[in-house]
Amino acid sequence: MRHRSLLSFLLTIAAGLALTQAACAQGVRIGTEVVPDKPAGSLRLATYNVLNLFDDLDDPTLSGQFDDWYDQDRVLRAKPESERQAVAENIRRLDADVICLEEIESYDALIAFRDQFLADMGYEYVVSIDVGQERGIENAVMSRFPLSDIKVWPDLDLGGVHPENYGPTGKNWYAGQPITFRRSPLRVTVNVPAERSASGKPYALTLFAVHHKSGRYNDYWRDKESAKIVEFIKQMEAEQPAINVAVLGDFNAQHDENVLQNYFDAGMIDLYGDDKGFPVEPRLTHESDRRIDFILVNRNLANETDFNTRVVLGTPVRAKGADYRNVPAPDGYASDHMPVAVNIETADKPGTPAKPE
Repeated sequence: MRHRSLLSFLLTIAAGLALTQAACAQGVRIGTEVVPDKPAGSLRLATYNVLNLFDDLDDPTLSGQFDDWYDQDRVLRAKPESERQAVAENIRRLDADVICLEEIESYDALIAFRDQFLADMGYEYVVSIDVGQERGIENAVMSRFPLSDIKVWPDLDLGGVHPENYGPTGKNWYAGQPITFRRSPLRVTVNVPAERSASGKPYALTLFAVHHKSGRYNDYWRDKESAKIVEFIKQMEAEQPAINVAVLGDFNAQHDENVLQNYFDAGMIDLYGDDKGFPVEPRLTHESDRRIDFILVNRNLANETDFNTRVVLGTPVRAKGADYRNVPAPDGYASDHMPVAVNIETADKPGTPAKPE
């Protein structure tokens, strides 16, 4: 861990408080500003696409279209300091015990970010594994509890090949190539020791941190990705019937699309599965006014999930309908995605699974 002076650290905290005050002053357009309480024995689980958390160090193995240092307009890809500070402050506000992150450049970039902005948050356990994605981004987990059973599946054949066309008339860059994970999911098991659990017994929770393929016409690709993850889950549940499983991250799809239906058909439960009658804005997760970031829990974990604590943390975003390509981001901007979180009671509770009410 890099050492920072006390003065520098205090300045970082002060800047974060200023960002929080600015965000609260201007209000939020989507999500909510209120984070529920977290009682003793609860684990707050979260996911957050932090939008290109790149550092300012050049990776010589990446160049051209996928250069990690410059984009095609020769603009530095490194995430601006103000946005990194805003991301950190949102993580502080959320105070998750375990947070899955999407669009991380590398383990080193994440550790540098943690040590600069979140050194006092207790995220002792960090996993971020290069999965060979051309742009260099990957999924990651920061946790206050030990992590085990860590695995990724880069280049895993998902069956079939990419079609010739992208949409009605476009040419598919990957036509004829085998379909693989665009960004491999990251699997970890969170291990809560007995002295910190609600039951006084060890508690375990297996996570799949996901970032499904983006793009309107890549639904076939997302469908393949989610179907394979469902296979993994079914195999684990067959071998360990009492296992707790969550799939969380950026799905690049909404709840009524095939990628989500694959999970629902396998018994996974959406935190906001009670969409009917629920106010729209507090549950939207992307500045395009969509809900594309999810936490899904299996039947076992649903018994321990406090659905009353589900939250989409609102953060500053552009005005409704604004084009991000030519409209500057507002003050306090961190990402085009909102963090999503929920409390888990760390005590196994067999029985009929709970559902959102």
